[in-house]
Amino acid sequence: MCTSFLIHPEELDSIWLEQCKQTHVNHLGLHPVGGKNANETLEKMLALFSTPEYQQLFNQAAQMGIDITCEMHALRYLLPQEQLEKYPDWQRVNQQGERTSDYNFCCSNQDALNYVAQSAVALLHRLPFAPRRVAFWLDDAQDAFCHCEKCAHLSPSDQQLIILNAMLDALRAVHSNILLPYLAYYEALPAPTQIKPHEGIYLEFAPYKRDITRPINDPGCPENEQQHRHLADLLKFFGQAHATVLDYWYDNSLFSGYQKPPKELHVDPRIVKTDIAYYRSLGFQHISSFACYLGADYRALYGLPDLSAFRL
Repeated sequence: MCTSFLIHPEELDSIWLEQCKQTHVNHLGLHPVGGKNANETLEKMLALFSTPEYQQLFNQAAQMGIDITCEMHALRYLLPQEQLEKYPDWQRVNQQGERTSDYNFCCSNQDALNYVAQSAVALLHRLPFAPRRVAFWLDDAQDAFCHCEKCAHLSPSDQQLIILNAMLDALRAVHSNILLPYLAYYEALPAPTQIKPHEGIYLEFAPYKRDITRPINDPGCPENEQQHRHLADLLKFFGQAHATVLDYWYDNSLFSGYQKPPKELHVDPRIVKTDIAYYRSLGFQHISSFACYLGADYRALYGLPDLSAFRL
């Protein structure tokens, strides 16, 4: 069983690494801020990687046995706005029938797919390590998929999988055993029905709209029922190999309304432990949680956050 936290790249420091060690967390994911400017925050993360301070942190993590990976909404970085404007037929069609360059792209356009796949390879080469697992998620938005004539019969889940399969094929040409997650999130919570995953695509379940005050499998909680009712189909479709939970128990950016200064984090350890036990009973092999807004500025206000409930 692997456990990990996802934090913003600028929050990584020696104290965070020590907290991981004390909590027996063996993976740490770097997650640039998503949203409309995700391409810019991703570029800022890449710039951090070349600094002496970050090189020292990478070395320290390796000595402590902590693997560092990247999990990010990378699509707008992989397919920049200016490229979509240059080739309008790459743009998705929204529900109003209009071509738009706001989110994602038309996954039925082979040229656009090829461009994204090769951009994924270029991004992988910019990472300062050779991870087996890397997450290049699509845009961080709802109603962000294509409704053109060729895509209309494809669910958001199927459209995501088409894009991931294309990326994975290109990535495996240079890194033969790399793994890429399908993010079950927003409209892509239901399992795909028409497209099959290529070998190396695994499930990452992210119940963003859950009620964090109730167990994820609480039958009396409609919000959590809506999120977790897809799990059986997802696990059947993708299998248990490398299956990952990405939950929100410690996501202080969410609890702070994505505004600084951060609020004080209050976590119910009973919820964390109950959820983890449930996920493990289903066969999930990797348990992770966002843990953003818990860096130096948080510690200056409130001290170290209590992460003990995450210790397996």
